[in-house]
Amino acid sequence: MTKRENANASTKSALVHENEGLQKAPQSANGCRIDARQRKDEDPHAVDMFAVARTAQDTDAAPFKTQGSVRLMAPAKVNLYLEIGPRRSDGYHEATTVMHALALHDVVRMRLVPGSSDGGLAIDLTCRSCEGIAPLDVAPEDNIAGKAVRRLAAALGREENETLLVNVEKRIPAEAGLGGGSSDAAAALLGAASLWGVDAGDPLLRETARSLGADVAFFLHGGCACFGGVGDVFEHDLDPLRSFVVLVKPSGGVSTAAAYRAFDESPVALEPCDRAAVLAARRAQDVPLGNNLTAASESLLPELAEIRQWLTARDEVRGVLLSGSGSATFALVETFSAASRVVVAARMRGWWARATSFSPAGAALMPTR
Repeated sequence: MTKRENANASTKSALVHENEGLQKAPQSANGCRIDARQRKDEDPHAVDMFAVARTAQDTDAAPFKTQGSVRLMAPAKVNLYLEIGPRRSDGYHEATTVMHALALHDVVRMRLVPGSSDGGLAIDLTCRSCEGIAPLDVAPEDNIAGKAVRRLAAALGREENETLLVNVEKRIPAEAGLGGGSSDAAAALLGAASLWGVDAGDPLLRETARSLGADVAFFLHGGCACFGGVGDVFEHDLDPLRSFVVLVKPSGGVSTAAAYRAFDESPVALEPCDRAAVLAARRAQDVPLGNNLTAASESLLPELAEIRQWLTARDEVRGVLLSGSGSATFALVETFSAASRVVVAARMRGWWARATSFSPAGAALMPTR
């Protein structure tokens, strides 16, 4: 069985596990979708009764309940290890990282309809946030999922006069280091390929993914894997973890570009023995947790240090690390009940928090319903 077939075979069990977690995990007051055009300064925890009604009626999904629509899972990720090297002459940084997919995921729905107002490919993209996360402050035309589809169409030389309807249901917060936008882009690539009759294994998908960023390429791969280069060159797979994880995020986010600038001003090195252990590891459980962007991100958002210290002091927690440039910190726990206790305590302190689990899957097609 191929890596893609293995990932697809695991998707159903990952979804079941995540859905069970959604039922068990304490929920914020706002478990409904929030219109992405809602003003950024509104309270993200306020209950939007119009969104409640839309959710009850499944309005957003209605246009995608026809034959020929596709529905995709776009999982979150954490970096178990992230070592950033010096800045190169081309402006990029060398990077060694181990990324691991999570059961927490966005849902991307797509449908192709003939014709467009301007000729060629038109993309009608909508986005709604749920699970108490803030609305996505990105114009539809700037959404990376739409950019991914356009770039794939160009690579394929596709010039049909058509409109691609895309709906992104967000459960992964933005500017958190969890790869939500990149995962949506990977899912959009798979969805467009399916609708256009392109094989999911076509090299153009991976080339397009890499052109969009290292994280996008990972989500086409899924599971747990080590990457080198600038974080986009696959090195090797690792046997994934099967344990639980807690995500905690303050209200603020961290710009990746700003974090890298801060890192360049005050670089931090990780232990050489840790890097050697990472390159030798073939199981996720053998990867030493490490992230040399932590100090840079904490200098930009000091509340991250408070979250790290608070999680480290919890009896339930056996490992804590900032994911990527943040602003989400993840904590390793043994049981779901322990994860739930940490989530409740974090929410009482005013932080966004979520219990989930590690997953062996990547972005993947799901059964339509």
